[in-house]
Amino acid sequence: MGWLRKFFKGSSYEVSEGQYHGKPGGDGAWNESCSSQLPLSRHESEDMDHAIALSLSEEEQMKAKTTGWCNENEPNVEDDEQLARALQESLDINSAQQNKDSPPRHNGRIYNPPFFFPTRSRICAGCKKQIGNGRFLSCMDSVWHPECFRCYACDRPITDYEFSMYEDHPYHKSCYRELYHPKCDVCKQFIPTNKDGLIEYRAHPFWMQKYCPYHEDDGTPRCCSCERMEARETKYLTLDDGRKLCLECLDSATMDTHECQPLYLDIQEFYEGLNMKIVQQVPLLLVERQALNEAMEGEKKGHHHLPETRGLCMSEEQIVSTILRRPRFGPGYRIIEMITEPYKVTRQSEVTAILILYGLPRLLTGSILAHEMMHAWMRLKGYRGLSPDVEEGICQVLAHMWLDSEIIAGSGNVPSSSSSSSTPSSKKGTRSQFERKLGEFFKHQIESDSSPAYGDGFRAGNEAVLKYGLRATLDHILLTASFPL
Repeated sequence: MGWLRKFFKGSSYEVSEGQYHGKPGGDGAWNESCSSQLPLSRHESEDMDHAIALSLSEEEQMKAKTTGWCNENEPNVEDDEQLARALQESLDINSAQQNKDSPPRHNGRIYNPPFFFPTRSRICAGCKKQIGNGRFLSCMDSVWHPECFRCYACDRPITDYEFSMYEDHPYHKSCYRELYHPKCDVCKQFIPTNKDGLIEYRAHPFWMQKYCPYHEDDGTPRCCSCERMEARETKYLTLDDGRKLCLECLDSATMDTHECQPLYLDIQEFYEGLNMKIVQQVPLLLVERQALNEAMEGEKKGHHHLPETRGLCMSEEQIVSTILRRPRFGPGYRIIEMITEPYKVTRQSEVTAILILYGLPRLLTGSILAHEMMHAWMRLKGYRGLSPDVEEGICQVLAHMWLDSEIIAGSGNVPSSSSSSSTPSSKKGTRSQFERKLGEFFKHQIESDSSPAYGDGFRAGNEAVLKYGLRATLDHILLTASFPL
C-alpha cells in the first residue's frame, strides 16, 4: 500500500495501531474505518480517503497480474504473454526435476504439454473449433482442447504430464514403447538399455531375429539347421547327440539312411543333367555325429573348417554305424529310441562311401550331399593335387547350384534360357514358404562363408563358372589345378 505509506510519511499526525476492513459496497465503492488519536480535519480526511483508494487499486492490479486473469472488457495481451512464459518456465523446471533420473528414450522425443487459460479467440488444432474460457494446451506449434489432443496410436486423449513424438505425431509414452521400442524375440521382453543409455541388441544377419545380448551366454540353444535361437514359448527337438532342431526344420528333416535314398537319386539325376554322371554306385549312409567324427579321424586327408563335420566323402575302408530306422520321439521332444547297425565300407576305388549327418532338413542334407558327390566325381575322374581352396571351392559351387535349382523348381518359376541348360530342375512339387526361405539361407551361408577354403574358394570358383561355364572351368582345373582367371 505505497500511497498509504506516502501519506503517513508526509503527515505530521501520529496514527495509532488500528484496523482496516475493506469490502466493496453495493455501488462498487469501498467502505473503510480507521481509528486514530487525533481527529482529522475535512481536508485531511479527503486526502486519507484518496490515498486508501489508490492503494486498493494498486493491490487489485497486482493480484490480477499474479493470477493471470484479466478484465474481459480490457484485455492486456502483454501481461498474458508474460504469464504464459512464466507458466512454461515453471513446467519445464518441474519436468526436469521429475525426469532427471528417468532412463533415456529410444527415438521419440519427450514433451511436456503446458496448460494455459485463454484470454482471446483461439482455434483448436484438433476439432477446429474456437477455444472458449477454460484450459487449453499449447504444443506442436498449435493450441488444443485437452480432450482433442489425442494419441496417434490409440486415439485416446493424452492426459499424462509427458508424451512422446514420432514423425510429427503425439503418442502416449506407453503406446510409443509398444510400437517402437524393440522386443527380444527370445524372451519377449523389451530390450534393455546399456550403461550408456542406448538400446543394444543382437540380430541374425539373415533371419533378423533380435535378441538381448546376454542370451548369447545364458545357454539359450540354437537350431543346428537354421541357427535361430529358441524362443521361450517354443520348444526345440533335442537329438541324441545334444543338437537342437526347431520344429519348422524338423518338418522336412531326413532321419535315416533309407529315407535319404530318394534324395540321393534326385542329386544323381542332377549330376547326369550336367553331363557328370557317376558310374560307380557309392553307398550313402546317414550317421550320428559321433560316428561321423570317428570316420573323419580315420581318413588320411580332408578339409574341414566347421565346428562339427556334417558330411564326408570316404576313401578308406572302415566299419561305420549307420542309422537303420527313423528314431522315435518322446515327451519333451526328445529321442527315446535310436536303431543303428554296423556297415562295413570296402575299398573298390578312390571312393568308398558318402556319410551325411542325420536330422537335417532335406535342402541342407541335399546341399551337403551335392558337395560330397563332387568330391567323389573328381576323385573318380583323376583330379589330383588340388589345393583346399580349389577342391572345396568347386564342391561348394555344385552345392550352391543344386540349391538354386531346387528353389527355382519349388517356387514354380521357369529358369531363364541362360541357366536352364546348366541347372536341371527338380521333380519335387511346390515348397512351403519357410522351406524356400530355408533354401535361401543355406545359399546365404555358402556365399558369406569367411573361411579361405570354403568361402574364398567358392567365390573364386563361382566367378570362373559364371564367366567361362562349368565344363571349361573343370577342364582348366584338371590341367592346371587352379581356377581360370
